[in-house]
Amino acid sequence: MTSLWEEFKFAAFQAFRTIVPDQQHRIPISWNNGIYPIICYAPFVFLAYLTRRPDTYLIRLLLLPSVITLILVAAYRFTWATPELNVYNWGQCCWAAVAISKSLEFAFTKEGMLKIGESRPGVRKGKDKSTQKGSANGYAEEQSQGNPYIAPWLYDAVEVIHTMRGLKWKFGQGIYIPKKTRPLKRSAFLQATLVSFIKNFLLLDFLESLLKLFPGVGTPMGGTMFYPNLTIPTRYLVSTFINFLTGSAILFGFGMVYDLITLLSVSLLHSSPLSWPPVVDDPWRSDSMHKFWAKDWHQLLRQTFLVFGGYPGKWLAGDVGMVFGTFIASGLFHECAMYSMGRGFDHSATVFFAAQGPVLFLERKWRRVTGRRVGGTVGRLWVYFIMLICAQPMVNAWHRRGLGGGMVIPPVLSPTRLILLPLARKLLQCN
Repeated sequence: MTSLWEEFKFAAFQAFRTIVPDQQHRIPISWNNGIYPIICYAPFVFLAYLTRRPDTYLIRLLLLPSVITLILVAAYRFTWATPELNVYNWGQCCWAAVAISKSLEFAFTKEGMLKIGESRPGVRKGKDKSTQKGSANGYAEEQSQGNPYIAPWLYDAVEVIHTMRGLKWKFGQGIYIPKKTRPLKRSAFLQATLVSFIKNFLLLDFLESLLKLFPGVGTPMGGTMFYPNLTIPTRYLVSTFINFLTGSAILFGFGMVYDLITLLSVSLLHSSPLSWPPVVDDPWRSDSMHKFWAKDWHQLLRQTFLVFGGYPGKWLAGDVGMVFGTFIASGLFHECAMYSMGRGFDHSATVFFAAQGPVLFLERKWRRVTGRRVGGTVGRLWVYFIMLICAQPMVNAWHRRGLGGGMVIPPVLSPTRLILLPLARKLLQCN
């Protein structure tokens, strides 16, 4: 019996390593094979198509194992071998985790992925068959008009794949959506989005360029942001500044990518401006961690974390389990993506995100004891303490594995590295 169990474990490990090989056995991505990871997502697109078609539950369940296997192959079997591009491995594995969570939802949701007001995929229920009234997530609901240049079946699949917050979808009901900050007329909306994209691009470029000035942290091989040669006060002032730069760069990076996708979707795919509200609210003004995670930070990965941890946690331990499960899933999401950079595991991120559950319960306990919510100046300092001080081990773990040294903005497109830094060096030399 022991021998049989050992053989089973060995076979399972070999199967796992066939899909997720060790770093030295991964296939470097090149122009010759770059199409293969993309092709691996074809079954995922087909599954997305099926989830918008009635009476496909059984075939979706049968397709699911192949879909997940091929997504993992695309993410972990193929690798960006150039050190400066190692950060792209992190990005493609983040997307793989999102795609797997969507695949699980596409397959296990028996009725398929429904929009608000639908009884079956594509079928309005009751009076909604002929009228469109009300709002979804705080935004007026619009019926998708499709695109004259894209086949309807493909448009359906792309639509359900790209929706992250679930505007107009049943799974997105109750999610917080920031207030509109751009005009809704298409031309004015595109102009405002372009201005926002340029602003986010310039700010991200500036912050990324600053990070790359720090020894170790700014190199592809990585290094600690806790410099041992500095005195303790200076060491932690520097690490706090690096942590601040990192968080700000992530924030502006989200904005830049979101603006770019918005521009393409609204201008080329005829998507409605109503479908593209702001990606974040105002995290700098958060005065409680509850408000930070529920409203001010982006909600793009909310459903991903619910699928991986929130729903199983609720099944195991009710609402408390849902909160803890969601944050543990968030930590594992970040860490499993970092594993693709070939520097092993460091569960600082898992610990940080898992600790957010107790943090939220502490805020709830504070309200019960004092009768007041966490808020005001003290609440804002509390948020800054959590994000700027307590998050440092997690951010340090990322930088030790080379995240800060990855190429986000190519140097040939970087105004900071082409103009500002050379000008600053000349001014310093003159003085």
